[in-house]
Amino acid sequence: MIGVLIIVLDQLSKYWINATMALGESIEIIPNFFRLTNVHNTGAAWSIFEGKMIFFYLITIVFLIAMVYFYRTSEDADTFTKLGMILMMAGAVGNFIDRLALQYVRDFFDFLLLGYNFPVFNIADISLCIGVALIILSVFLESYGGFFKCEK
Repeated sequence: MIGVLIIVLDQLSKYWINATMALGESIEIIPNFFRLTNVHNTGAAWSIFEGKMIFFYLITIVFLIAMVYFYRTSEDADTFTKLGMILMMAGAVGNFIDRLALQYVRDFFDFLLLGYNFPVFNIADISLCIGVALIILSVFLESYGGFFKCEK
C-alpha cells in the first residue's frame, strides 16, 4: 500500500509542478537553500546517460523483475529490508511512468548545499534513496543481531 501511495504522490506532484510552473521556472522557497524548479531530465542524476531511453527502459524492467523476485522470496527479511525494497520499486515505477509517457523525467526539488547546486530531483528519487538507505541500514543492523522481522 505504501508503494502505491508513493507512486500516486510522485505523479500528482509532478502534474502539479507542470500545471503551475513553466519549464525552467524556479520559485525560491528558502533563500540560498531550497527552490522548486521545473526541469525535464532525459538522463539520470547529473543527466548521466542523457537521452538513452531504451537503456533506462531495459534497466528499469530488469530491476523491477529482480526486486519483485527478491521481495517474494525473502520471507525471512526484516522490516527495513522489505520496506526498502518497496520504496525502491515505487521510486523506479514513478520515474518509469514518466519515461514511458513523456520520454523524460519531471524533476523539481532543487537544493543549494554549501554552495553546490545539487541535481534537481523528485519524490520517486527520494523513495529510491530512502529504500537503498534502509537496506544498507538493515545490513549493518544484522551484524548486531538484526532488526524485527516482518509479520505475514
